[in-house]
Amino acid sequence: MPGRPDRPLLRRLYGDAFALVYLGVCAALTVWAFAASAGENEDASLAGVVPVLATAPVSVAALALPGGRPAFVLAVAAGALVNAALITWCSRRLRGEKH
Repeated sequence: MPGRPDRPLLRRLYGDAFALVYLGVCAALTVWAFAASAGENEDASLAGVVPVLATAPVSVAALALPGGRPAFVLAVAAGALVNAALITWCSRRLRGEKH
């Protein structure tokens, strides 16, 4: 198995500061989208696009699931987790870490 076996899987996937900041931004964008869509203004209908674009391409593919708000949250969460794992991998490779 690649990686260091003494580190837990979650730490290997999301143990980078850049990935954690990205996950925080995605969570904040999702909360903002729900807060903006609760209001009665004409811009509220496009608020959900921002978190989807921030977590693309996985979230766009996952939006095909039926279910309204739960499917939206699932799509954004899946996209954010996949992208954060990729951010961690890229960050470690750029720093020269092999494992």
